Amino acid sequence: MTTILVLNGPNLGRLGTREPEVYGSETLADIGAGLAASVPDGVEIDLRQTDDEGELIGWIHEAVDRRLPVVLNPAAFTHYSYALRDAAAQLTTAGVPLVEVHLSNPHAREAFRHTSVISGVASGVIAGFGAESYRLAVDWVVRAALRSPS
Repeated sequence: MTTILVLNGPNLGRLGTREPEVYGSETLADIGAGLAASVPDGVEIDLRQTDDEGELIGWIHEAVDRRLPVVLNPAAFTHYSYALRDAAAQLTTAGVPLVEVHLSNPHAREAFRHTSVISGVASGVIAGFGAESYRLAVDWVVRAALRSPS
């Protein structure tokens, strides 16, 4: 069927040890393994993480060019990266699904986390369910792909 890019922004490589009371105890590798085990045959999960904004934007450009759906946890870039927002908009403008995910609920945290510059161009947003946020997003992408004409 397809490859789903699961892209992760800054500090998410520290999951499992970074503020587990907020982000949970699963590592990003644990989340990736769970996603890979949950998708049907023919679907590949390509999990990536970077602390570099430019690299993340490059991966979004790759997704646009290859028409690959994206599950994106922009992390801190959520709140201020207009460059990432503009790249993400290219995806949804092209009709490629983009689901923004967050482990925690940003609206239940500090005021600066309440604004996402990504949400307005995303196909949808899933937040506050820990690692399950990723699984819900991937499930939606898979079901959306099954509904789409090939």
